[in-house]
Amino acid sequence: MRVSEQTRVVSALGLVQIFSWGSSFYLLAVISDPLRAETGWSTGLVTGGISMGLLVSGLSAVVVGRLIEAFGGRKVMASGMGLLAAGLVTIALAQHPAAYLGAWVLMGMGMAAGLYDAAFATLGRIFGVQARAPITALTLWGGFASTVCWPLSAFLVEWIGWRGTCLTYAGIHLLVTAPVCLFGLPRANPLPKPATGKDGPGRDPSVLADPRFWMIALAMTVTAGVAAFWSVHLITILTSEGATLAAAVALGAVIGPSQVGARVVEMLGRGRHHPVWTFVAYAVFAVTGFGMLWAGLPATLAFIAYGAGNGLWSIARGALPLSIFGPDTYARTVGMLALPVFAASAVFPLAGAAAIDRFGTGWAVPGSFVAVLVPFTVAMILLRGHLRATPVR
Repeated sequence: MRVSEQTRVVSALGLVQIFSWGSSFYLLAVISDPLRAETGWSTGLVTGGISMGLLVSGLSAVVVGRLIEAFGGRKVMASGMGLLAAGLVTIALAQHPAAYLGAWVLMGMGMAAGLYDAAFATLGRIFGVQARAPITALTLWGGFASTVCWPLSAFLVEWIGWRGTCLTYAGIHLLVTAPVCLFGLPRANPLPKPATGKDGPGRDPSVLADPRFWMIALAMTVTAGVAAFWSVHLITILTSEGATLAAAVALGAVIGPSQVGARVVEMLGRGRHHPVWTFVAYAVFAVTGFGMLWAGLPATLAFIAYGAGNGLWSIARGALPLSIFGPDTYARTVGMLALPVFAASAVFPLAGAAAIDRFGTGWAVPGSFVAVLVPFTVAMILLRGHLRATPVR
């Protein structure tokens, strides 16, 4: 049986997502301890690397979106894999903090051209208005990045050390993911260059003038910040509130399967509903999860709800802008939306750490509940607009 183009493209990008996420965003979770033990660098310096990478990713995302819109994602994403490889080699060879932080600048540019936002933009460029189903399928692949790469990284660290682990991932990018991008993604004919207006090159005045763009940007920023904060500080918060380390790890472990389960349910829906409903479902799950934690209800159910919401948000962040703003400027729009997302992912964990040091962890759950009311409110506003615009049959 001949494999469809959609299956081939999603499978190629799915493989790329697993190793690009696993060798960047999820890398320090495994190598940070041996890295600090060998170098003597502080925890703040080591974790500051990923924060710098995320900030650079945000700054680079707008340019990446413009390039994908103009030329397609094939060469752009392959270049991203090359940048990740260069960053990983530099980390492996780093003997000085400046070299280490410089490596994360390269990593950040690679992340901008290789993670979800670039992949979503690539799918939008290839499939246009039909990209929603591939976006949903791709998030299923991405959900296995930590499942695959955390055990692989742990094995490699034990076998060849943290420097060898970085070099191995660099080799995977050069020998596997970059060629997959070049040969697994279709060539794209360049589109006409967008007109340069008062908003500057590469910006679409009609999108920036639309209040929905700014509402979605606000919702994405808060969501990304809260998710990054909890991904870094979850164990600290739970143990400080009385949970044992084993119980805290077990609670955190339910998030991943919940994310994947929610994405499977969304995929089974085959796009019969507007993406705004996916956004609404995410917001309801997020508010419910933190509300349950704040009320002292079973934490397992709370984290299942939170994980399901995160899983749906990964889909909504790709499908909602496509549905609202259309495919013509989708890659650029995704790039502009990625800027505050990456910035929030970098800043929230650092600000949260400072707040925990000063005030403890008692504010974390109620503060997160209040924060997710922002995307919940945005979801209700967008849903109201959608229902008004939808003719009654």
